[in-house]
Amino acid sequence: MSINRAANGRDAGAFVDVPRGLAGVVVTDTVLGDVRGAEGFYHYRQYSAVELARSRGFEDVWHLLVHGELPDAAQSSAFAARTAELRRLPEEVRAALPAIAAASGRAGALAGMRTALSLFGAARGFRPVYDLDGEQRRADALAASAAVPTLLTALHRLGQGLAPVEPRDDLSYAANYLYMMTGSEPEPGRARAVEQYLISTIDHGFNASTFTARVIASTGADVAACLGGAVGALSGPLHGGAPSRALDTLDAIGTPDRIDSWIRERVLAGDRIMGFGHPVYRTEDPRSRMLREIAQGFGGPLVDFAVEVERQVEAILAELKPGRELHTNVEFYAGVVMELCGLPREMFTPTFAAARVVGWSANILEQAEDPKIIRPAARYVGPGAPVGVPAVA
Repeated sequence: MSINRAANGRDAGAFVDVPRGLAGVVVTDTVLGDVRGAEGFYHYRQYSAVELARSRGFEDVWHLLVHGELPDAAQSSAFAARTAELRRLPEEVRAALPAIAAASGRAGALAGMRTALSLFGAARGFRPVYDLDGEQRRADALAASAAVPTLLTALHRLGQGLAPVEPRDDLSYAANYLYMMTGSEPEPGRARAVEQYLISTIDHGFNASTFTARVIASTGADVAACLGGAVGALSGPLHGGAPSRALDTLDAIGTPDRIDSWIRERVLAGDRIMGFGHPVYRTEDPRSRMLREIAQGFGGPLVDFAVEVERQVEAILAELKPGRELHTNVEFYAGVVMELCGLPREMFTPTFAAARVVGWSANILEQAEDPKIIRPAARYVGPGAPVGVPAVA
């Protein structure tokens, strides 16, 4: 990195040049986890995230991120009961959801949730994290995280002309999410598959939405404001919008005999193949590996086709783009798993948000401990200033 003086010559205006997109730039310390892209490994605190997804429930991992340790059996039951009680929405929020869903229209549940989260925070009396102690910050973070699945499913159902389904305290986070989505208690295998997906996507380093949440938290804003900003970042197709697009790719290819020609045409045209490649991983995405195994546990034509597409795409990319490691990322098999579990495609990214809200909240809590506001600089490259303002002709 090089240091340059500001154009006006002020020593205090020194700038530090960094890569575009802040790639590789360390902006803070964290104890929440890390992504080691060269190894194909990521972790939550000191535990492998994939191992946690294989062996623990969602609430246990939530407890780990918020409280710093995995719970024992008694702590697990108490935490699950506490967060289940927080799923119900304030009456003023419930009353406003039909209007929010109608206004959101085709933009869907994720767009509506930005508005609903703001209203939820106001209804619950959220105050700036700057003014709260650690316990109250955690209480607000738990309340907002527990409410997100209720908000998302209610907005989705209202958009479909259906009445929202009230949450059940006796179901796990994942099972309750599916129940509120469909109105039917899910089959245990499907609930567990979705739970493993949710655990695997709770947190993943300083991605765009997590960084957005931390920037807002650094201003001292309330938890709902921080989460609303994170949802806005997630709504962009380069961040959270890929699971359904990856599944759309399978639909566009259609049959195994079309894979080679379809993929070659797109690669040679410079198009991105949705579901392949990752900005951090230089080897196979560990989340994709786990989700492939989950999908293969279900079996069926869709899974067989996805596996064959993966095989041929990686071979073609290796041939046409030698030297580059391009493998499936989390979105590719996430779309397959969610399709198999009966989730509508328009709810793929909202489902991702139902997991990531826990990671965002943990990052908000960590950032709130630092009194320094995040305030980077931009180098002005426009016309030289000052120039006289012309008179109106």
